[in-house]
Amino acid sequence: MRGATHAKWAALATAVALAATACGGGGDSGGGGAGGTVSSSWGDPQNPLEPSNTNEVQGGKVLSMIFRGLKQYDPKTGAANNMLADKIETTDSTNFTITLKDGWTFSNGEKVTAKSFVDAWNYGANLKNNQKNAYFFGYIDGYSQVHPDKGEPTAQTMSGLKVVDDKTFTVKLSQKFSTFPDTLGYAAFAPLPKAFYDDHAAWLSKPVGNGPYTVDSYSKGSQMVLKKWDGYPGADKAQNGGITLKVYTDNNTAYTDLTAGNLDLVDDVPASQLKNVSADLGDRYINTPAGIIQTLSFPFYDPAWNKPGQEKMRTGLSMAIDRKQITETIFQKTRTPAQDWTSPVLGEKGGFKDICGDSCVYNPTEAKKLVAEGGGIPGGTMKISYNADTGSHKEWVDAVCNSINRALGNNTACVGNPVGTFADYRNQVTQGKLNGPFRAGWQMDYPLIQNFLQPLYYTGASSNDGKYTNPEFDKLVNQANAETDTTKAVGLFQQAETVLKNDMGAIPLWYQNGSAGYSDRVENVMLNPFSVPVYDQIKVK
Repeated sequence: MRGATHAKWAALATAVALAATACGGGGDSGGGGAGGTVSSSWGDPQNPLEPSNTNEVQGGKVLSMIFRGLKQYDPKTGAANNMLADKIETTDSTNFTITLKDGWTFSNGEKVTAKSFVDAWNYGANLKNNQKNAYFFGYIDGYSQVHPDKGEPTAQTMSGLKVVDDKTFTVKLSQKFSTFPDTLGYAAFAPLPKAFYDDHAAWLSKPVGNGPYTVDSYSKGSQMVLKKWDGYPGADKAQNGGITLKVYTDNNTAYTDLTAGNLDLVDDVPASQLKNVSADLGDRYINTPAGIIQTLSFPFYDPAWNKPGQEKMRTGLSMAIDRKQITETIFQKTRTPAQDWTSPVLGEKGGFKDICGDSCVYNPTEAKKLVAEGGGIPGGTMKISYNADTGSHKEWVDAVCNSINRALGNNTACVGNPVGTFADYRNQVTQGKLNGPFRAGWQMDYPLIQNFLQPLYYTGASSNDGKYTNPEFDKLVNQANAETDTTKAVGLFQQAETVLKNDMGAIPLWYQNGSAGYSDRVENVMLNPFSVPVYDQIKVK
């Protein structure tokens, strides 16, 4: 799987959320009941709202309201349930036959057909359309012809996509991928109406989808107004009259508007307010795990950090980090100490399990012993690199180093290495210029254990920035992808994760939680496993 570069650095999504332009505030919440309108904080999308071109949080919020795909992720469990798909069948995890349900249309009245999906996927994959999510189609046969690494496309459509009839199309993959159907709830795989191609500019100015809401108006830098679509055929009909997304440049201002009664929902409670939020909001404060994990990666491309036996040193460093204290004092419990390399939102059936065990539990005595047995820290001092411009990383990096230094009885064992900007930092990461551990994070694209492991730790994967490699890990991942039984596939992925644990290929730090607060005029507010509000289920009192 091509790495999910848009989600790789969770702080990037946060930066986008905080860097929205113009100001917000104000009421205009409409009447109560099913017809009432909900006002929520927001930031202008980075890109036009094309499903295959939106790869950041703010645009994704809109797509979650105006589109429905073959699958829909359960807002509580994250399970990939059929939405427009009636059935997705395969006998070999390579060739899939997809059959659509009857009765689905776009909000302009156009029928959703197999062609609506096939044309949209071909558009998203084609290099000439410059879509940021193109790599999500990389498993489909013929992708390399429409999106070559170099040169011009030699085909306009992927050979692996075939329309059979209005309700049926087939997909042929270039390799086995047993859980491919579960990826199809991601927005990049949404269908598109003919209007998208007939008058692209007009569609971009007012997108037409097939979800429970329609875009009523959008004033960049101010707000977007979405209205409930009364003709929506899905079971998850909007429980309110609409959502008004108000643009804020500062989530502290949004929080102030919330507590003053001028806003109904803030889906990113600012860190500066975490000490006050319980007193301000009581049970109207949400703090729940999201599909985001933060880790420390190692530069395995540096010979000094890639010697036999150093897995003991890396494991010792992991055990020298007091995750519980850091998440409680610095993050005010908006982070949860990590127990594995995935996320709690997967659930036990999805592969979440305490695989790290004692290796992720603070034990200074054992930590000091293992670091010594593993040859010690290369050069005597390790520098944890991080970008200094966003995310307030200095505080937690300093805390991690202080914890390691205490455990090892050496005040210079670990120091922070701030890099000026995110761009500079990413350049150093991707160019392999770091000579010590570095901050990393991953926000899931879809709730599958595969998405937390293969893009990051498979040999040569495009998001494997530390260049970790282990043939046994790769072998187990390949076996898992080829396994048609989902339970067995998850078990194989967990075996691969155990290999990663034994190597301590990266140190799991903590899972990032989603946080939100809401007013007393709304109810039934929740965040889904992607840390996005489930807008359609919010009710106005």
